[in-house]
Amino acid sequence: MNSVPSSHTLVDAYGRRIDYLRLSVTDRCDMRCSYCMPKGFQGYTEPEDWLSFAEINRVVRIFAGLGVGRFRLTGGEPLLRRNLVELVGQLARLPGVDELSLSTNGSRLLKHAAALKQAGLARINVSLDSLDKNCLQQVTGRDSLDAVMAGVMAGKAAGLTPIKLNMVLMRGINDHEVERMAAFCFEHGFILRLIEAMPMGETGRNAAYMRVADILPALAAHFGLEPVALTLGGGPASYWQTADGRNQLGVITPVSQHFCATCNRVRLTVDGVLHLCLGQEDRLELRPLLRGGADDDCLRMEIVKAIHRKPEKHHFNEAPAKMVRFMSQTGG
Repeated sequence: MNSVPSSHTLVDAYGRRIDYLRLSVTDRCDMRCSYCMPKGFQGYTEPEDWLSFAEINRVVRIFAGLGVGRFRLTGGEPLLRRNLVELVGQLARLPGVDELSLSTNGSRLLKHAAALKQAGLARINVSLDSLDKNCLQQVTGRDSLDAVMAGVMAGKAAGLTPIKLNMVLMRGINDHEVERMAAFCFEHGFILRLIEAMPMGETGRNAAYMRVADILPALAAHFGLEPVALTLGGGPASYWQTADGRNQLGVITPVSQHFCATCNRVRLTVDGVLHLCLGQEDRLELRPLLRGGADDDCLRMEIVKAIHRKPEKHHFNEAPAKMVRFMSQTGG
């Protein structure tokens, strides 16, 4: 491994530049997706342990000063965080924040979409695993389709584009709906992203895992899709599109074809834990530093040192039962 880099860059020991921070603003959610949160879960963090807006601003300002330009607000469901629009406005105005986006289940988007856009939010990703009301209720634990669809359309009307719809593939549950979902997205100018379920905690390991490769050839043939070198948002997806370039489909394959060699992101939980890898336990506890009097130079150096020990890859395939932490605890 290389020596620890300078405090003016975020490059890990494997030469990967880190330019993307996913930031959880709450671990609460108004859904209980079967692959994300265990039924009956009550082990939430206490609000007094959540990073305040001032602390979030400070962390984002330091990351932006280290060359991180992309920031995504996640949860839980981020729109459950009170006054989130205010936070969006604060972060969007910080120097070095090139793009601010949001991952949401869409249930509360109808109320907030226009205000989020006005505050400076660039775009949204919406979790939508089915267009069938009963199927979606089975996955999310509530009758949510109408609210989500209203939210998605409100996001479109507000200009939060491109809108990406994230569909976690689950064999025997929603795999028969992929063609319908793709047609819906192409009709409305949305980007469908097919995602393999990750074995995060018992919920993820019980998620009826399905490889994207099992369904992609038929889907590509049906819609005339070809692989392209698109980078839409700096995330891990690879993209396919129609011959006229009007319609895009993203695929995210963390298990069957991992993308660890090009990983450019880290995750910060609502209580200030910086996770360096989704599939490992390497972390930096930022809250004690933030509340213990550490100055910006100290925070900057601790972040730089943490990034330098970012793991080379996850071990989802080698040790699928290793991760007991589940997705809603990690930050989307």
